[in-house]
Amino acid sequence: MKNPGSKRNWMIFTNGIVYIVIALFLFFFLFPIFWVIITSLKSRVQTFAIPPVWIFKPTWQSYRAIFTEMQFSHYLLNSAVIAILNTILVVFTGSLAAYSIARFKTGGNNLSFWILSIRMIPPIVVAVPLFIALNKLRMIDTHLALILLYTTLNLPLAVWIMRAFLMEIPEELEESAMIDGCSRMQAFWRIVLPLARPGLAATAIFCFIFSWNEFLFALIFTRIIAKTAPLAMTTLMTEREIYWGNICAGATLVIVPVIVFSLIVQKHIVRGLTFGAIK
Repeated sequence: MKNPGSKRNWMIFTNGIVYIVIALFLFFFLFPIFWVIITSLKSRVQTFAIPPVWIFKPTWQSYRAIFTEMQFSHYLLNSAVIAILNTILVVFTGSLAAYSIARFKTGGNNLSFWILSIRMIPPIVVAVPLFIALNKLRMIDTHLALILLYTTLNLPLAVWIMRAFLMEIPEELEESAMIDGCSRMQAFWRIVLPLARPGLAATAIFCFIFSWNEFLFALIFTRIIAKTAPLAMTTLMTEREIYWGNICAGATLVIVPVIVFSLIVQKHIVRGLTFGAIK
């Protein structure tokens, strides 16, 4: 018979090893973010100090510089407008398309694979024909062009994510709602979508992050008016100097909205709302 004390000690030891490994992984992935934030609060001299300065008086010099010298608020607003509108459009159209495929088998496997194949195409492959088309439509350097392009790229991912969630929702719930007088669309809006909130949240996060961080299309299809924040940060690398403090300040401002948005919707991801729906 095993000694309960030794078994308990072994569990404490294994749990300690697991926590140490988790801590190391967290340090590995979070340290770059920490370094960016503290660098944005250093003066220009402290930024280039060797060895690095760990204890210092924070300064907002870099933040004031990017807002006064390069109007970074304009680029942040562009990114926010494009990312939010793209996310709303993708979640709306993607949920409808996913519902049609999940419930009515629209197009069969051929349509599903065709939608997925759009995501497989490298964006650089279609950059030239898209540029020619948008140039003829006079949509270069417009918010609408980026919103439509990001919607095209994000929609296949949204359809496949939502399709997986919707297929797990029992059809009996919709049938019960329709027996009570709801139409098919009313059952979709009142029954299916509330139960699919984890899928909607996951889809929204992926779409928002992609649109917020996207660089290639913003570089090709914008000039000044619709330039986004990630693209604007490249202007801080000049032939004379790389403004590391300003770059880190801009990177911090780009990171924060994604973290805040993820924290807002995370409860809908970790909670399975369909659990116990049918008894």
